[in-house]
Amino acid sequence: MTKKLGFTLAEVLITLGIIGVVAAMTIPTLMNQTGQAEFKTGFKKIVSTLNQAITMNVALDSADFGALTAGTTAGSATVYNMFTGRMNVINTAVGAVTTMGTAFNTGAASNYTLYFSDGMAVSFPQAAAACTTAGQADCRMVVDVNGAKKPNKLSLATAGATTAGIYDEFVLDFFNQQVLPHDGKAKYVLYN
Repeated sequence: MTKKLGFTLAEVLITLGIIGVVAAMTIPTLMNQTGQAEFKTGFKKIVSTLNQAITMNVALDSADFGALTAGTTAGSATVYNMFTGRMNVINTAVGAVTTMGTAFNTGAASNYTLYFSDGMAVSFPQAAAACTTAGQADCRMVVDVNGAKKPNKLSLATAGATTAGIYDEFVLDFFNQQVLPHDGKAKYVLYN
C-alpha cells in the first residue's frame, strides 16, 4: 500500500475559510488604526508648523499673537496676514464654518479659513486679535488635518475620553508666542 503525502481538498478549504474569517475580523480594526495614526501625525505636523510661523513672525516683525490685530489690511500686523505671510497658503475663504465642528463657532458669525498646500485647513474668527491668555473665545482655531476629505468630525474630549474616536479636526488655542491644544483629546494626541 502506497501512502500519498499532501492535503485533501476539505483540509485546504477549511484552512482558507479560517483565514478568511480572521481577516474579516482584523482588517476593519487595522484600517481604523491607520486612519487615526494619519490624523495624529497630521495634527502634530500642523501644530509644529503654526508654532514655527509665529516664531518666524516674532523674529522678523517683533509681533506675537498678543500684539496682532484683527482684519486683513495689507502690510498691517494682523493674525490673518501673519498666517498668510508665513505659511504656504494656497486658498482662503471668509464666512461661517460649515464643514467643521459646530462647537467651534461660539457666536462668531464668520471666520477666516486658510487652506494649505499639504491639504490641511485652519479656521479662526475674524475678530482674533490681542491674544494674550489661553482660552480667549476669539483666539481659538479649528484645524482640519485632511482638509475637505471626510470624516470632518471634531475630536472633542468628553467625560475624560482621550483615545476613543480620534477624528480629523482639533481645537487649538493661540496666544502670545504659542499654539496649544484646547482640550484633553488634542493634548493626548499631541503629547503621546
